[in-house]
Amino acid sequence: MQDEVRALLILQDRDRRLLALAKDLAKLPQDEARAKAKLAGDEAAVTKAHQGLLDCELRVKKIELDAETRRTTIKRLKLQQFETRKNEEFVALGHEITRYEKDLDEFETRELEAMEEVEEFRKAHKAAEAARTVTRKLVEEDLATVAQRHARMQTEQSEVTAEREKLLASVPESVLPLYNRLMKTKDGLAIAPMRDGKCEGCHMKLIASTVMKVHSGREIAQCEDCGRILYAED
Repeated sequence: MQDEVRALLILQDRDRRLLALAKDLAKLPQDEARAKAKLAGDEAAVTKAHQGLLDCELRVKKIELDAETRRTTIKRLKLQQFETRKNEEFVALGHEITRYEKDLDEFETRELEAMEEVEEFRKAHKAAEAARTVTRKLVEEDLATVAQRHARMQTEQSEVTAEREKLLASVPESVLPLYNRLMKTKDGLAIAPMRDGKCEGCHMKLIASTVMKVHSGREIAQCEDCGRILYAED
């Protein structure tokens, strides 16, 4: 294999590693977003449970106020009944007292039911917070892993880039434009082996003159179909 093709193969190996690293680095924000999305569901569940608890507690307070209003009214009516001297007014006040006592009884029943609901909401809120704590720990671990991968890949990227810069000195400048163009247009595979008279880049059969040129190794040979630089496998 001619020296310049061998140098290009080594360069291509580093470039392909850099391309793979770039793709992996581009995926890291998505991995980070997916990790954070796991927590978003639990955050929403906590918010919902907390709001439900607040709404229920507010309902209890409103029932308590309504019940207290009835108690105040009953006390006032009983005082009026005690002070009245008229039998008809006494009886009428008695009916009013009975009606308000019935209302009070209903409010007290509703208050007990609402307080039981509050307790259920508190349990649900506590459970949601506990689930969020577990998820947050897992997400923090995932994010730490993503950060470690990011740092590791950046380090490797810097190292490979430095290697690539050194390798460029061994590659003839006359070949670099062709190589760079093929790397961009051929999905990171500018150089391909020839096997059984075929280009392993596009798998098309090569013409006899191209096969001879590859075997001779005296000049750069390209696949007449895809244009990749060819070399004969040892």
